[in-house]
Amino acid sequence: MYKCMGCGVQLQNTNKEELGYTVNLDNNLCERCFRIRNYNEYKFVVKDNQDYINILKNIDTTKDLVVLVVDLFNISKSLEDISKYVNNNILLVLTKRDILPLSCYDKKIKEYFNNYNLNIIDSIIISSKKNYNLDLLYEKINNYKTSSKVYVVGYTNSGKSTMINKILYNYSNNDTIITTSNLPSTTIDSIEIKVNDQLTLIDTPGLLDNGDIINFIDGDTLKRIIPTKEIKPITYQIKSNQTILIDNLVRLDIDDNNITIYMSNKLDINRLYKESNSLLDLEKQELEVDNDTDIVIQGLGFINIKKKSKIVLYTIKGVSVFARKNLI
Repeated sequence: MYKCMGCGVQLQNTNKEELGYTVNLDNNLCERCFRIRNYNEYKFVVKDNQDYINILKNIDTTKDLVVLVVDLFNISKSLEDISKYVNNNILLVLTKRDILPLSCYDKKIKEYFNNYNLNIIDSIIISSKKNYNLDLLYEKINNYKTSSKVYVVGYTNSGKSTMINKILYNYSNNDTIITTSNLPSTTIDSIEIKVNDQLTLIDTPGLLDNGDIINFIDGDTLKRIIPTKEIKPITYQIKSNQTILIDNLVRLDIDDNNITIYMSNKLDINRLYKESNSLLDLEKQELEVDNDTDIVIQGLGFINIKKKSKIVLYTIKGVSVFARKNLI
């Protein structure tokens, strides 16, 4: 049976409503991938994380190298969960360096991940968009692989497929292009991509983060929250009678503090007096944080809080909000 070379799903020509449909089985793309690529039309796919967990468990039966791809702008709270299913050696690849401010130090960012309980043998920061460190990444993959097969894993939208496409463009004669999209579950099943006779990359579907804001917003909002270029952080000195509104997505109430917001510069951010009733209909969460702590709104970005505080935050119901050690 043939697979779609864009998303990995098994091709079929019998049911237009089912995954993998194509008019002609001689095609190498399913209709969904074809429409994503040519018309930017996205068809949502409801998948269960158990499907992806089973793939990880199968990887665990091998001794092959695992490339774990992590979006620096959207680090999942559940990142360590991958270690529950995969004990292989992990090359940690931190993507989308072009999104974080240039003033950040790569060394400090890499050290941050020493806090995670993962079987990491090495790490590297890259930008597929800017071709940053791709030569070094390719060298590390070839250095650490134990066979010709290397598995690429990570959460959905972490940049796995974009990275593989860049590797193919730079180092292979293979003209395969994996389908990419800002929306979740673009890759549906594993795809084997032969770079050369010595290396085959296996792109796997992304694990779903149920608390990610992309699960709760429309396409137009998605375009605003996903940064496409370097973030310009916004810093505020907050007084006791002020509040911060981030678009129609987040309200932050905090007293006498300095905060820095790391989010897409396409978002509308305003400082108002607390007497405003704006966004009070969103879900309320209260957090106590120490000095120099990040508050993460999963999928939207993070806010650095300079002083130990109690904060009240309102956001869309179901979106994961948590405190972590400062990244930058």
